[in-house]
Amino acid sequence: MNIAFDAKRITHNRTGLGNYSRFLVKALAEYSPENNYLLLSPSVGQRELYADLLEYRSLSLRTPRSPLGKPFPSLWRNWGIGHSLSEHKIDLYHGLSNELPIGLYKSRRVGTVVTIHDLAFVRCPEFYKPADRLLYRLKYGASARNADHVIAISHATKRDVVEIFGVPEERISVVYQGCATRYAHIAPEAEAEARRQYGLSGRYLLFVGSIEERKNLKLVVQALSLLEDREISLVAVGKRTPYCAIVEAEARRLRVRSRVQLLHDISDNMLSGLYRGAEVFVYPSRLEGFGIPLIEALQAGTPVIGATGSCLEEAAGPDSLYTDPDDADMLASMISQLLASEELRDRLVSRGQLYIQRFSPKTIARELRGIYERVLLERD
Repeated sequence: MNIAFDAKRITHNRTGLGNYSRFLVKALAEYSPENNYLLLSPSVGQRELYADLLEYRSLSLRTPRSPLGKPFPSLWRNWGIGHSLSEHKIDLYHGLSNELPIGLYKSRRVGTVVTIHDLAFVRCPEFYKPADRLLYRLKYGASARNADHVIAISHATKRDVVEIFGVPEERISVVYQGCATRYAHIAPEAEAEARRQYGLSGRYLLFVGSIEERKNLKLVVQALSLLEDREISLVAVGKRTPYCAIVEAEARRLRVRSRVQLLHDISDNMLSGLYRGAEVFVYPSRLEGFGIPLIEALQAGTPVIGATGSCLEEAAGPDSLYTDPDDADMLASMISQLLASEELRDRLVSRGQLYIQRFSPKTIARELRGIYERVLLERD
């Protein structure tokens, strides 16, 4: 098979959709090397993000070559990729980030698959601008309804795609989001360096994710203020947004500001050390497509607390803990249980590590290959 991907996120995004896209393509190149893979991006972006992918002989990158493609990247992504598809004799196109090129699904010249990550803009509309909500609903809905097949990264997302976009269940497959294994073998030196860098001499809770309202970091600050342990601190790592000011104000109100650190733009090595050194990983997000940080924490040997209400139970499994995202007392009680019992922490981590083996790149590559083959077979 000759398979093309929308690679804008691969070449430009360091987190989130970029990580998902790079992981998926790398898994396919590694475990299905018999296929050819074409990355289509409006520009070369940040080469360091994907340089390792281009080492695979089965994989190549294509950017606009026409005079109009470079100054109008959105136009090229939607209408200008046809020449590349023909030149490389593409059989199937996979939109990795919720959408397909308009010109592609209207012409139906190749098989099409689209990954839908979440419909947070519908489930949590208060966190999105009205214009963005309308645009996402139009683009993502049209892509899901017109694709030959839809991949949802959780059963929660699949239910939303059926309910909101009206896509038949039989045209949707759940393929979980994979996770790189770099956090499974973290050297003690990485933890020591992270502690030195950020002045972490004692125990701390860890949160990793964009510091935005729906991620619900303020609840962790509230739970921190309720703990009997007045020495334990909170470290939050993620993109800074206006919500950071709300979190900081809440920490000052509750007199725990000196015990809260918000970190941004840290290296992978530092993040590894922070994962390894944390007592508990806390992630009470109100809505997620999947929840990769929970898997990363379990890989690093850190117990996790997620939140009920979306798909986090699918990410961390039945043996992790989940709080009501509006109940600081409940979260504080769960944190206290884990802080008080090393035996409980170890048991939850060992069971969680067994559970997350289902997210291995080999498993995901096999599931994707089956979907691609099915799409092409049904088109013949």
